[in-house]
Amino acid sequence: MKLFLFFLAVICLQMPSGSASADNATDSLQYFTSFDGTRIHYTVTGTGAPVLLVHGFIVNGDSWKKTALYDSLLVHGYKVITLDLRGNGASDHPHDSLAYLNDAETKDIMGLMTWLNINNYQAVGYSRGSIIVSRLLVLDARVRSAVMGGMGTAFTNPAWPRRQQFYEALSGKEVPELAAMVKYVQQSGLDQRALAMMQLGQPTTTPQELAGVHQPVLVIGGDKDEDNDTGGSLAAMMPAGMHGTVAGDHNSVVRSVPFAEWVLDFLEKH
Repeated sequence: MKLFLFFLAVICLQMPSGSASADNATDSLQYFTSFDGTRIHYTVTGTGAPVLLVHGFIVNGDSWKKTALYDSLLVHGYKVITLDLRGNGASDHPHDSLAYLNDAETKDIMGLMTWLNINNYQAVGYSRGSIIVSRLLVLDARVRSAVMGGMGTAFTNPAWPRRQQFYEALSGKEVPELAAMVKYVQQSGLDQRALAMMQLGQPTTTPQELAGVHQPVLVIGGDKDEDNDTGGSLAAMMPAGMHGTVAGDHNSVVRSVPFAEWVLDFLEKH
């Protein structure tokens, strides 16, 4: 049941939220060629301090434009950077399983930041995007501070059962509680093979690695998120980890005004 609810949250995240200022903003839509030749689609909006937004699973960078946070960052003068992680959106969709191993998605982001001549930035991830942000915290010294939303400690386990179930379902194995997710992927014309490879190669950040993260990190979750705890245990794994809770489920939190307020306050102070 929880896996099904997680899938429903993914679908709802793609629904319009009535955003106005983000839709009217001028984006520079470009492509960056990453370390292995994979083309990564990204947008840059605004001219202030850079903030990277990392999207979750079965969505792309445009999903952030449906959130209160995206609008709020622009209003407060930030440079907002989004990208379609490899296998998603307008970026290339490699089908080779090796293309998603060894922190490939994190390397894409690090290469993009070098390409954009950004030497210091803040990062915000939600759901699977928080998993990638955890790798940035470990691997990229340019990350000044970060927000990890909608994620508990389960991803620190290399044998995380949920990751394995998603991989199996997307690879053709019958997983009844994820049948609706697979049907949605197919009916929406999403790249099922790439999504499966994404789950197969999804990185793990161990508790030992998190203990070495000294940048300020806000871990924030919903009080009704049935697939993840609110993040207190994850925050406690990091020396400068902080914890916040927002009313809502996995889907509603990321789009909400309180989430945006928490994140903005944190970014401005750290």
